[in-house]
Amino acid sequence: MDQEKIKLLSYIKSSSNRYKILDKLNNKIYTPSQIADKTSLKLNNISYYLNQLKTKGLIICLNENDKKGRLYQITILGKEILELVIKNV
Repeated sequence: MDQEKIKLLSYIKSSSNRYKILDKLNNKIYTPSQIADKTSLKLNNISYYLNQLKTKGLIICLNENDKKGRLYQITILGKEILELVIKNV
């Protein structure tokens, strides 16, 4: 495993909220409101974590220019890291 993946693995494992969001986006596309409903996290926290995960390349926003109804999806890298987290829990 390369250093970048180790850093991302540590990054996700260090926050149960980041893990919850990444896990919810595994094989699904959701809006921030839907993620909030499914994780019981507050919407402003969801937005914060989504921005973090997007910056790390673990998720993407499919319609970045829309003000409402933004759709988020896990990336291939995000799936790889999620699999590593699940295997190493």
